[in-house]
Formats: sequence, C-alpha cells, structure tokens
Amino acid sequence: MAMVLQANDAREWCYRGEGAVNLVLAYSGEHPDFVGKVLRVQKVPRNGSQRENGHPGLTELECLVWKEFKELVSAPTKEMAEYCFVEHVMCSLLGSKNIDAGIHIPVTREFLETVDNNVLCQRPSWRVDAAMVNPLCDSVLLISDHSLFPRGALKKDLCISVEIKPKCGFLPLSEFIASENSIKRSVTRFKMHQALKLHQGKISEISAYDPLDLFSGSSDRVHKAIEGLFKTPQNNFRVFLNGSLILGGLGGNADATSCEVGETFENALKCVIQDVDGQRTQCFLDLVSKTIFSSGLLNKVLEVQKLDNADIEGAIHAYYNVISQPCVVCNKRSAEDQLSERYSSLHSISKDESMKIVRNYLIAATAKDLSMMISFRPREDGSVESPYSMVSLESTNQSFDYKAYFIDLDLKPLERMEYYYKLDQQIVGCYVQMVKSTQQLSHIE
Repeated sequence: MAMVLQANDAREWCYRGEGAVNLVLAYSGEHPDFVGKVLRVQKVPRNGSQRENGHPGLTELECLVWKEFKELVSAPTKEMAEYCFVEHVMCSLLGSKNIDAGIHIPVTREFLETVDNNVLCQRPSWRVDAAMVNPLCDSVLLISDHSLFPRGALKKDLCISVEIKPKCGFLPLSEFIASENSIKRSVTRFKMHQALKLHQGKISEISAYDPLDLFSGSSDRVHKAIEGLFKTPQNNFRVFLNGSLILGGLGGNADATSCEVGETFENALKCVIQDVDGQRTQCFLDLVSKTIFSSGLLNKVLEVQKLDNADIEGAIHAYYNVISQPCVVCNKRSAEDQLSERYSSLHSISKDESMKIVRNYLIAATAKDLSMMISFRPREDGSVESPYSMVSLESTNQSFDYKAYFIDLDLKPLERMEYYYKLDQQIVGCYVQMVKSTQQLSHIE
C-alpha cells in the first residue's frame, strides 16, 4: 500500500479506545483500502523522553533474550519489533488463524500531532495525563476492525462483537513463592489486584468476574464468568454493534452495569436477537458463553500463560542473571531465609537457562494481558455456505456466523521485569492487609 497518511487524513480516523501502549483509531471515511480497518498508534509517556526515529527495535540485552527469533532481533524499529513478535512468536504459539498481524503504513509527524489533538477530549483524563501519541514514529499498524465482518461497514450487515480481556486463568504453584505470599496459590491475581485498585480509587467496586471460571472448561462456570463481566465490565468487557460501542468504557474502566445501562443495552439488541423484551441480554450472554466454551479458544491461551512456571518471584532472579547485576531481591532477604537456598540455585544456572525463564515469563505476560474479540452476525435461512464458524442459539432458533481474534499482543519490555516484581509484591501485600483488617473487624463485632 503505497500511501503516506498526512495531516488532512486525520479527520477520517476516530477514537475507538486505548491501552497502556497504543491508541486505537477506527476509520470513518470511504477509501476502500481503509474501510473496515483500525490503526494502532504508539503512545509515549508524557514524563518520558520521546524516542527518535531509527532507534533499534530491541536493546542489546533484549536481543540476547530473543536471539532465537532472528526477525525480531534484526527489527530496525520498535514498531517493527512489535510486528515481528506477533508474527513470529505469538502466531506460532496461539495459531495464525486467530491472529491478525496487520501491516505497517508510513505516516507524517503532522498526522500524528493532528490525531493527538483530535482525540484529546474523548480520552479518559488519566490516560491523557499519562501519555500522548508519539509524534516521532514514522509508521502505524493497520489491521482489520474485528468488531465488523469484512466490508461490513459498506454492506451494512448486522454485526455484534464482544471484546474480552480474560486475564490470568490459573493459580501459580511455583516453589519460589515466599511463604508470606502463599495466598497467591489460592486467590487469583485478578481478585487481589481488584483490592489494590479499590484501595487506590481506580475502581468503585470489586469485579464480579473470576478468570478461573472463564478458563475452567465448564459450560456453567464459563457462563457465570460472562455474567460477571456484564455486571462489572471495568476494562475487561466491551460490546460493539456495527462497530459502535454499546457497552463498556472507551479508554478505561466502565462502572457497574446499572439498570438504565442494562435497559439501553437490551433495546440495542433488538435488531440482532429475536426475543421478547427483557430476554435479549440473557440470550446474548448465552451466545457468547456457548461460543467460548465450544470453540476452545482459551485452551491455547492458558497453555501460553503457563509458560510462566517460575512466577515473577522466581523469574526476577533469572532476570538479574541476564543483566549481570547483583540480585536486589536476594540482598534484601536474610541468609537464614528458608527460600535463600532455592534462590541461590537459580543464580547458579546458565545464562541460557536464565534467558529461557525470562523469555517465557515475558511471553506469558503478553498472554495474560491480551484481549479476545468475537464477532457475530445472524445467518439467514437458506444462506449460502459461509467461510466462518457457526454457532446456534436454541432459545431464539437463530444461527450466527462468528469469527474470533486475539488482539493487544504487545511485546513486553525486558526492563519491566523489576516493575512486575514490585507490582506483584504490592498487590499481594495490599490483599493480605485487607484480609487481616476484615478479620479484625469481624472479631470486634
């Protein structure tokens, strides 16, 4: 595609949402190359230095960690490194059928600056304070808009899509988890992180969602998970109708689904779900649950997540081996600590073994933070054979084509390992303190 996006092209790209790393823009114009597409535009922290063009995709140490993947190591820019990571690492693990690596298209600085200005008022204020569009990037990633079917924006086909961020679907069993953090083996990371977010004022209530239900392989528990996500979407559940958001937050957390929001959503489903008022939402949740359960989409995700078999409490020691620095964690623990011998064993392994532990941790971190987009469109009676999978909704006697893609497959920077360790300790510490406080209150009563 021999085209460079200029400043005057920015008006045709509207804000769809954002994560920690990228801004997502949906196309609203009529150019055939862009209809049904979205852009992923890299952000940069406001309090950090902007990255110059031509900066290597990976640092020297990252090149060591990822040396098995030649295309990734030789990527000339961070954008190309991200692309190569998806294409050559995640596709091989999750399967290319459900991943859209996209293509890079060149942009001018004026395009990026205009985009940043255009979407400013639509972004959550805390996102605006934290980061801006990186004006020094020379390309952006163009991928299909998976909230639509191909050419859906032109043909006006009905399409309803759900975006789910599943999070970590297992409890860690690592021998390197300290005794004071043993609660990690019985309480999910998601649940503990909810306590910290509530304490920090980032959420107004604890989520009703449990990732273990979604990954359980039980149809009843998968349905329970989807109902929990609908009740408290936060940033884990969004629904689009013909590409327009009808449930959930644009760039951040959504409050619990109120009666008013629920009624609006129920009405929006009229054109898709053929049932009486008051029943359509339940039918839609049934449709999503059945699709996730029957497709086995999350089985591979769980396998990739479980590449992290050392937990961050083990992987952090391997990280210090990789960067050839004294282990800060070991320096803070007593020599008589019962885990000190196990930690010492980690520091005696080879550099290649250390790099494998760190590499697997970073891949697993991507799998724990990805999103899944599932799109449905009603299949008409007598319709021609479809290239898509089909799912039936018995309660309404309807059949739907569906397609599913994994998105937000961001390459995690090696330098984030220390941050991941500190966050883990903060999450567990906050939850343990909350449990103690609750127990003390119950004794008083």
